[in-house]
Amino acid sequence: MKRKLSLLTLFTCFAFTGFTQDLGLSFSYFIPKNGYFSTPISPFSIRGLGVDITEFLAIETGASLYRMSGLNVKDLPFESRAPIVGPNFTLFVPVELVLQLKAAAVEFDIKGGAFGFYGFDQKINYGNLDKAIRDYEQWTVANASVNFKNHPGWGFHGGVEVTIYVTPQLGISLESNYLAGASKFPLKGSYSGGTNQIVSVPVDYKDAKIDFTGYEFSVGLIFATGKGGGGGAPGGNKKKYKRRRR
Repeated sequence: MKRKLSLLTLFTCFAFTGFTQDLGLSFSYFIPKNGYFSTPISPFSIRGLGVDITEFLAIETGASLYRMSGLNVKDLPFESRAPIVGPNFTLFVPVELVLQLKAAAVEFDIKGGAFGFYGFDQKINYGNLDKAIRDYEQWTVANASVNFKNHPGWGFHGGVEVTIYVTPQLGISLESNYLAGASKFPLKGSYSGGTNQIVSVPVDYKDAKIDFTGYEFSVGLIFATGKGGGGGAPGGNKKKYKRRRR
């Protein structure tokens, strides 16, 4: 499975690169709500691939393959402040409208749109699930055994990006996005435990969802390779297709 994902993502990267003129390298991180700090799998991440509608407005997309350390599950009868799913591999694909405000050597982008995601190689974190059940039932011990059905998810996101061009060919970008999404993740099985005696409780959480809510941060370098000497800096020759970073 991992090998197939790597080959598929690598092929996608090469396919996207054929439509780009700027190359980028960045470090991106995702901090999920009630989850663990996560990182992308480099080099399987291309973002900011798009087309300019006007001088100040663009549509961008891309794809990132994340190694998620842990994500939470919501819409359960109980709450957990620790992730119940993970680690896993998550493919993340945004589509966004970008307002581009350009100065001599600085570009400030305001962006927002929708995204889709899909988690591969899902695992249940039984340590955190059992603890959440113990707190919910007020037991001293609890052990769960559940099965799940994995589904793709979607959500909305918004954020800002600041790019400072040190030279016409080299820029430094800082970006922050807030993501709010979910995917269906029904759980079925049972858990057992108690305080003075052991009991068994059936589990059928049809409305359970993976909570894909949190902040994404990126720090990157942009290498402008456009022809005509304008490079990628604001005020240079305009390029219709661009690869902003990653």
